[in-house]
Amino acid sequence: MFIILNDLRAMEKYAEEYNIPIMERRGLKFLVDYIKSKNVKSILEIGTAIGYSAINMALSNPGVSIVSIEKDEVRYLEAIKNVKKFKLDKQITLILGDALNLELTEKYDLIFIDAAKGQYVNFFEKYSQNLNDKGTIISDNIYFHGLIEQNIRIEKKNLRQLVDKIKKYILFLEGHEEFKTEFYKIGDGIAVSRKRVITNEDRYITEEFE
Repeated sequence: MFIILNDLRAMEKYAEEYNIPIMERRGLKFLVDYIKSKNVKSILEIGTAIGYSAINMALSNPGVSIVSIEKDEVRYLEAIKNVKKFKLDKQITLILGDALNLELTEKYDLIFIDAAKGQYVNFFEKYSQNLNDKGTIISDNIYFHGLIEQNIRIEKKNLRQLVDKIKKYILFLEGHEEFKTEFYKIGDGIAVSRKRVITNEDRYITEEFE
């Protein structure tokens, strides 16, 4: 356990040194606890970076299998190295490519979105089709360093546009007819989206007005 913690801290140091965004510890604990409590067995992660969150998720339960997609080749190669270091090759499958250009047919218990913030709506719409009926989509960085809740004008255009896109994603989740989302002020903000339960009464009303 001591060796594992040392290796995880080394990954955190590497990420800080090379300015690579990885999940905050409090948010990561929430994610790992969720995986354990819901007995999650299959995970699709969009945004591997250097493999930090994938490795932590795999360490939470030896029965968990993870497919993780990374667009940046340098980060992808670093993630391969880290996965091998932790001897998690059998649990974690890494894919190099743009998640929006890939076509996956498998179904997953959990889809974890932690990639390009401006593409969150597109990621959600594309990969919600790969979710098991009782599965969950978890999105990280929902409050984006506190900038989402601030009313001050952001001077940098690129940053302002990114914040606006995250705000639109929050509205997208809040108004989604098929998913119910809960938001947590943990880490950098986490959204947990589950498929809505359709009752017999809902079906009757829907059929009546079709």
